[in-house]
Amino acid sequence: METGEPSRTADESPWAKLVPSNTKYSDVEISSKEMVVSSETTCTSEIKNEWCKITRSSDLCTITVQNLSSNIITVDGNVLAKNGTMVIKCGSEIVSGPDAEGYLTYRFKLIPSPENCEKLKISVDAEHAKCCICLNIWHDVVTAAPCLHNFCNGCFSEWLRRSLEKHPRVLCPQCRGTVQFVGRNHFLHNIEEEILQADSSLRRSSDEIALLNKCATIKSNLVINSAKRSRRKRPHSPSPTEENEAADISCPQCGTGFGGFQCNGTTAHLQCHVCGGMMPSRTNTSVPQHCLGCDRAYCGAYWLSQGVPTSNSHTVCSPETFKPISEYTISEMPALTHENNRFEKDITERCIRQSGRTLQDVISEWIATFNSRNIDRSRLQLNHAEMITAGTHLCKDCYDKLVSFLLYWYRVTTLKHTLPPDASTREDCWYGYSCRTQHHSEDHARKRNHVCRPTRGSHFVRRT
Repeated sequence: METGEPSRTADESPWAKLVPSNTKYSDVEISSKEMVVSSETTCTSEIKNEWCKITRSSDLCTITVQNLSSNIITVDGNVLAKNGTMVIKCGSEIVSGPDAEGYLTYRFKLIPSPENCEKLKISVDAEHAKCCICLNIWHDVVTAAPCLHNFCNGCFSEWLRRSLEKHPRVLCPQCRGTVQFVGRNHFLHNIEEEILQADSSLRRSSDEIALLNKCATIKSNLVINSAKRSRRKRPHSPSPTEENEAADISCPQCGTGFGGFQCNGTTAHLQCHVCGGMMPSRTNTSVPQHCLGCDRAYCGAYWLSQGVPTSNSHTVCSPETFKPISEYTISEMPALTHENNRFEKDITERCIRQSGRTLQDVISEWIATFNSRNIDRSRLQLNHAEMITAGTHLCKDCYDKLVSFLLYWYRVTTLKHTLPPDASTREDCWYGYSCRTQHHSEDHARKRNHVCRPTRGSHFVRRT
């Protein structure tokens, strides 16, 4: 029996396979509803043992793996004890032992068949994924409510701008219904990408895309016509419930002028991600209203620039929730630093203390390096990463992500002989920062260095 070969119980066409990360071994095809996989559990072993069983339910909806070995195995980073079972899906990673180091690792893959494709195929007509303004496939699709019609962000942004300039209401370009809300639709954005991948002839030119991106102003949910004008002929006394709701979402500039601006009946509003309060959406002001790292709306910087104080009638955020990167101070590492590996964080803290500097000193230095664009930003998990500078406004969550990113670079550029003695002798983990074992095995997290790039598997590329 070859390494990774299943013990077949029926002569059927394979419906799934286990793909080894080590190309030395061949794929394991699974052809029956219940199949036992036998192989060496480590790369150095020559003894083949039954170590797992793959089972597909009769309704074909659920697939499980059972641990048949005497040791624990790891499934998608979760420990599976002897005789334990776990649901898996296409793409699940199964390690034939408790540690990713030295044990065989497989990726579970479903094999498409004509029969399965008929059941799973979802047909989307490209004609139903077109913006009625430009008549092309959506680009950065947004959805208007309550009619739920979809448009390109750039197209609808221009429609919105012109409507607010000339009309008391914003009408849907497709059905002419009144639009009350509009926001980006991330689910349909995925469908948009799949359609363009299936038919590249539907793609626009780079100039068209650049023009649409330039016009796009919808970054988070917009509330349109929030300053409602009453149509009642007689005065209306609001109920206590209505008064509370109005106080919760009222905009200070609806009815009162601040900084030379006052909302009118057609002003579109943004809702702050932190306090839930409303502010006018203004594209003609230099004060940012969206975090460039997550595109969420924050009101603190805007109301500070308008000189609006907090009161009982409206909510105003503290400016500390959203400010330029250069104005933040930091005294302790964010929790997500080094993938929340406490051993790596401890080493980094000791390196900083050993250098005679504070955490703030190190971050300030690396922000300057970041600002001069001397750092590869591909791992920075923030939107618009290439546009971010030291003067960019970020929310606290995005600032923590930036700090964690900079501390990674601080560590990988630290010479090995300057590390604490117990850290300088460790070998790099094959999976580097993406290792899952470090999250559930303290011994592995301690004995291997995880502040490094992954080198295990052909899908990882070493960068210098």
